[in-house]
Amino acid sequence: MRPAPRPSAGPLVAPEPMPHTSVMIDTAFVWSALGGDPALLSRVSAVERPGALPARLPVREAARACVGACALAAAELGARRAGGGGVPRVRVDDGAVATAFVSERHLLVGGRAPENFAPLSRFWRTADGWVRTHANYPHHRARLIAALGLAQDPEPGPGALAAALAERSAREVEETVYAAGGLAVALRTPGEWAEHEQAAALRSRPLVEFARLDASPARVLPPVGRHPLLPAAGLRVLDLTRVVAGPVATRTLALLGADVLRVDPPWLPELPDQHADTGFGKRSARLDLEADRGTFEELLAAADVVVTGYRPGALDRFGLTPRALARRRPGVVVAQLSAWGAYGPWDGRRGFDSLVQVATGIAAVEGTQGRPGALPAQALDHGSGYLLAAGVLRALTDRTDEGGSRLVRVALARTAAWLLEGGTGRADVPGVPGAAEVPPGPWLAETDSPLGGLRYVLPPVEFADGPRDWARPPGSWGSDPARWA
Repeated sequence: MRPAPRPSAGPLVAPEPMPHTSVMIDTAFVWSALGGDPALLSRVSAVERPGALPARLPVREAARACVGACALAAAELGARRAGGGGVPRVRVDDGAVATAFVSERHLLVGGRAPENFAPLSRFWRTADGWVRTHANYPHHRARLIAALGLAQDPEPGPGALAAALAERSAREVEETVYAAGGLAVALRTPGEWAEHEQAAALRSRPLVEFARLDASPARVLPPVGRHPLLPAAGLRVLDLTRVVAGPVATRTLALLGADVLRVDPPWLPELPDQHADTGFGKRSARLDLEADRGTFEELLAAADVVVTGYRPGALDRFGLTPRALARRRPGVVVAQLSAWGAYGPWDGRRGFDSLVQVATGIAAVEGTQGRPGALPAQALDHGSGYLLAAGVLRALTDRTDEGGSRLVRVALARTAAWLLEGGTGRADVPGVPGAAEVPPGPWLAETDSPLGGLRYVLPPVEFADGPRDWARPPGSWGSDPARWA
């Protein structure tokens, strides 16, 4: 997602008080939310680069905090499994973080740059404001077109869509498209979102939710070596996620040594370039969870971590509620990622980073010259992905001491609320030509792969003796057998 130009003008909306009490946007806050030992924060150092991820909201600080806390959680677990010695030192470089948060823009597949947003995924004027649509996937595009009465046109372009939307109110479009199974969200200010029932449901929830599901005994993980130090080595992670945030979390666990198997239904399309960007270190299989139930049960029976990224409740019929998983596999860590949260009137709605920015008021704060804007990266996706990975790592560490199956939950809208709670910070941000004014070169690499030659972004999670790259490049989507290595 390329941000709108940022001329030196005021935001789209007049400044208004943030709807929550201001909080710190730093690693200490995130580490506290993860239940980490505050004494370990002394192991973290940062290389600050003021030009990275420019925005009115504290995006650079939030991104640094999410990655730093994730790296510290990895170092903590690694030290435990290495059998002695202190927790390795963690280094967080704003340049590495900023480059990783726009990894999809730096990806080249066979020399070709991917198209990250389809023509019908963008902002549109309505009769009384703005909406943003998401139509990257064919089925979402078809539902959007049908909801707006354009199904008779086999290939309606932006002009036809703009005309249809201009005649309706933003909230009407939001509800009409949602009822048809599509994706469109009306622009709100932070204050308007604060009055929404979904925001109220989120307000009482922590940034990262933890729950202990049972009293199963502690499970001590086998020791690992230090060269490189792989905190998640030997762990089996069943990856039932899609799009960006969930795959970023599991890509991080793969970096740290986990055997990550992503499983997708055969009939649900995937964007090949998106899979390439987030598929490093993993294997990918397609499986019908109903028709191939026996195979799926075998995967579940041996999984140490199950990560889901579908709408809350969407996978419950397959026995994938947290407590059902804990009964089947005592000691399992269940990690759930959602757009709007697992509670409130919008808990069952589909959502993506760009839409959450619009609903929560971020797009209004970042807008200018009468138009809504966007963060300089899909920071809710990437930030939530590192938060979820950090939560899994901390749950694994706590489980070695206290036992119990564990639940970890993260929601894009809760991450957005945290970012807004940090305040607008910068009243005026000059326009920049790209994602950040930090040259990405030091954090780019190239490799051969089954997909062809790849240029990609190196992982930003860095600690002493830890891995600096994934053990394997991505393969073709769904090309691996549905079994553990």
